[in-house]
Amino acid sequence: MLNNSDILQIAMEQSAYDLNCNSTDFLSIKNKVVASKLNQNARKYLTLPFYCNLVSYGSNIIASVNKEIEDIVKEYIDNYPVERCFETPNLHILNDELQKSDMRICFMAEYFLPDVNSLRELPCEYELRVLKKQDFESLYTGEWTNALCEQRKELDVLAVAAYDGDKIIGLAGCSADCDTMWQIGIDVLPEYRRKGIASALTSRLALEILQLGKVPFYCAAWSNIKSVRNAISSGFRPAWIEMTAKSMAFVNKMNQTKKE
Repeated sequence: MLNNSDILQIAMEQSAYDLNCNSTDFLSIKNKVVASKLNQNARKYLTLPFYCNLVSYGSNIIASVNKEIEDIVKEYIDNYPVERCFETPNLHILNDELQKSDMRICFMAEYFLPDVNSLRELPCEYELRVLKKQDFESLYTGEWTNALCEQRKELDVLAVAAYDGDKIIGLAGCSADCDTMWQIGIDVLPEYRRKGIASALTSRLALEILQLGKVPFYCAAWSNIKSVRNAISSGFRPAWIEMTAKSMAFVNKMNQTKKE
């Protein structure tokens, strides 16, 4: 099975494909701005080339950008500490510049990788079953939109479900977002939450993925405390952060979506 060093190296190699840089760039203490380009090895859900995308594994920032904003982004990331570049009030400075080109900061997230020294199968009072693709074809419904993605269902490859009798009460699914890394999503029915089901499902699926020679990864917004807690409880640890700009039209459309 992969060790922690292997897992981190694979993740940085994937980020290098996504950003059009070298994996060793993430280990430097110097920031770097690169031109964003299409890459067939990038994560399949990314829309490339980026206009502006910032990634940090903690030591520096790699910015993958459109050439027209290269100087602005370089000045920004070199003016402030790494962590400040991903939060307000400094983030307003970059967003103000982006808006001059009809762009806005859109996605901001933290990504987690498994710690193989902490990852283990966790107890659950409900039965867990591993599901192959043919087993979850009927589960693209409203309850499981984090675990499975209707828009990219061809990428969904494996899942673990929790059952109360014959009823599915929780589902962790993973999508083959690239050749080496599979992303985990998790849903638990509201009446079954706070019983350790999410962490049991997440950890079990992560172990299944590692057994197949792939790297599981997990994404959460900083503000999604329950998701971050689940990542930590399941044996995952923070690995990198990412910020992506999108067009104003894209952001405005997302803001029209209301809580159901």
